[in-house]
Amino acid sequence: MTQAESERPQAIPRSFLLASSLAAVLALSAGRFLSGFNRYEIAIDERLAKVYDADSWLTGLLFLELSGSMRASLFITCYNDTLFPETGRAVVRLLERLGLEVEFRAGQTCCGQMHANTGFRSEAFSQAKRLVRLYADAEAVVVPSSSCVAMMRDQYPGLFEELGNEKLREQFAALLPRVYELSEFLIDRLGIEDVGAYFPHRVTYHASCHGLRGLHLGDRPFRLLAKVRGMELAPLTNLDRCCGFGGTFSVKNGEVSSAMLTVKLEDVLATRAEFCTALDNSCLMHLGGAMHRQYAPMKTIHMAQILASTQEEVLE
Repeated sequence: MTQAESERPQAIPRSFLLASSLAAVLALSAGRFLSGFNRYEIAIDERLAKVYDADSWLTGLLFLELSGSMRASLFITCYNDTLFPETGRAVVRLLERLGLEVEFRAGQTCCGQMHANTGFRSEAFSQAKRLVRLYADAEAVVVPSSSCVAMMRDQYPGLFEELGNEKLREQFAALLPRVYELSEFLIDRLGIEDVGAYFPHRVTYHASCHGLRGLHLGDRPFRLLAKVRGMELAPLTNLDRCCGFGGTFSVKNGEVSSAMLTVKLEDVLATRAEFCTALDNSCLMHLGGAMHRQYAPMKTIHMAQILASTQEEVLE
């Protein structure tokens, strides 16, 4: 085993998860019946949190084990792979901790969003065709970027319609229900809100436009963040206000983008949070750059890294 392989987070064995989850849930149920307490210390394994305020994470794990193993394919996106690889590593750590098998298909490249948004339709189609064929047999595709998932749902149908390839359209229609943004996958597919995370900081959440208006994520991110132990969630005023990035929009309309960023940053900094989190690193890069230029005492972090954090290893 190489050093890199030894440092990679190891998935918890299925037999261990099944036995420990079942025992813990039974212990919690019995304890509530006998004493009415709702906090229990369960010394199961150093890789699991030691104190549970509720049994939702354990029952979720038990459900996964009883319903059979699941293989999740990570589409990291070109943006994350190039600039924010720690986000991809956090997704792997999180999903493996939940007992899933995670695969990374090396042939992945880009969803084609940048090409489509700037008028290069043929290049965008090429990327879309590659993605659909690469993941045709995937059980579930998990994407830590709401903008890339929005690209697939909103623009792929038009691209394939223009091409007139009926077989490819059918392949895409079959794949699309199995493509999930990270918070969708955790809540809608796995049925889990409490992932056993620990992050002892004050955090505010920025809702990116693609997640808010494109995917209609709603309260999913807040339901996940509310279960993070040790974390204080600071509400953000004007949550639905855009940060001004918009990919190539920030280049083509630099002055407008900067003005939007200035107004958004005022609300973000007013929360006095230590971290600003989101489900899109593109927004966080835009906000983080402004924070850096203003010497603001706040950092940005993708939500995957918060959810992957534990008491044993807090990811910052």
